[in-house]
Amino acid sequence: MTNCNFIIVVKFFVTFLIFVSPNKILAFYDRFYGYAEEPMGPSFSYEVFDVSTFGASPNADTDNTLAFEKTWWAACNHQGKSKFYVPEGRFLVGEIQFKGPCRTESTMEVEITGDLIAPTGIKDFPSNQWIGFSQLNDIFLYGSTNLDGRGDVEAWKQKSCEDSKCDKLITSLSLDNVSNSIIENISLSNAKGFHFRLHSASNVTVHNVSISSPWDSPNTDGIHVHNSSFIYITNSTIGAGDDCVSISTGSLDVLVSGTHCGPGHGFSIGSLGKVKNEEEVRRIKFQNCTVNGADNGVRIKTWPTSPPSEASDITFEDILMINVSNPIIIDQEYCPSNSCNTTSASLVKLSNIEFKNIRGTYRSDFGVNLRCSSVVACENITLIDVNLNGTNSTYKTPKEKWEQEKFSTKGSLNGLAVFNSTFN
Repeated sequence: MTNCNFIIVVKFFVTFLIFVSPNKILAFYDRFYGYAEEPMGPSFSYEVFDVSTFGASPNADTDNTLAFEKTWWAACNHQGKSKFYVPEGRFLVGEIQFKGPCRTESTMEVEITGDLIAPTGIKDFPSNQWIGFSQLNDIFLYGSTNLDGRGDVEAWKQKSCEDSKCDKLITSLSLDNVSNSIIENISLSNAKGFHFRLHSASNVTVHNVSISSPWDSPNTDGIHVHNSSFIYITNSTIGAGDDCVSISTGSLDVLVSGTHCGPGHGFSIGSLGKVKNEEEVRRIKFQNCTVNGADNGVRIKTWPTSPPSEASDITFEDILMINVSNPIIIDQEYCPSNSCNTTSASLVKLSNIEFKNIRGTYRSDFGVNLRCSSVVACENITLIDVNLNGTNSTYKTPKEKWEQEKFSTKGSLNGLAVFNSTFN
């Protein structure tokens, strides 16, 4: 390398360091090379905007929505370095939207130490969500908080969507049009609907998040990803009444790693094919996860009589199943209410799907159930090092029949390969 070229390279590197904030460099390192023991934080001081200063009261009874809104407005419009801060205590907060874009110079920090409590009434949520972050770039949300959605039997009964009309569910935490952000070390419990939803989000890491609700709470998905890309869900614990993680239409490049599921309905792609012109799902990976006592393990589900769409390049790898029903399932006749139009088959094309190193125990009739479309064949389905052991079936099927039906297929399959696998 000539001296001239060396000088050019050095100048470029110095320019890079000047224009890339320390937070972004740390975020890049954490996202791709492992997380630091402490929450990522800047080395420079922030102007702290404390909700208490704006009148918030941590007595669990006072409505603090207005105080939170005023605090956010001040923090978001501060032209320096800014932090939105919630101290210890229990803060009752109604439906609220933390909206951008913000004028801050660097990463917008949101530190929530106290617990947030939702109103109990369904009518208190006209937009069907509780806490929303929208139109934001480069935020860091963390803290020891628990977001208590205060879902109960009455709320879940009113919002049950077994007729597949789930648009009225109340989501506890929603990220809409949020990019280049980290959500870390928070908890969510007892959502009235979905716990955590990412919509039109990009380059977002969700790390060490804990989610819990009763096993029989309907439609309380843990984390729902829709129309989003480059989403990383790592080292989290999810127990809910529905899918622990659900990946919906328009989602690309999603990684779920080191995450524990149970109770719940497992890790799911879908349901897909509900409406026309759905965007494809591609490059999804679940890796190094555990499913314990859930109704399903890993699942891809599409509606019958669905319009054309596609889902491809999906990998489930290094998954431990502990006493799970339906550990591996493709269901292109998904119909939870048993009232679907089944006059024709699903037209969602499923291809390049790999199940690798999946082991453990199951309590249903089948270790593997591949129910593909009879019109649009599943293509290139591969099972490698899948070793599953059945326990006593919880169903009415006679044991002698159950022992013969550990691997079930239906519909059209083009390119099914099974290597080094056992289904006992």
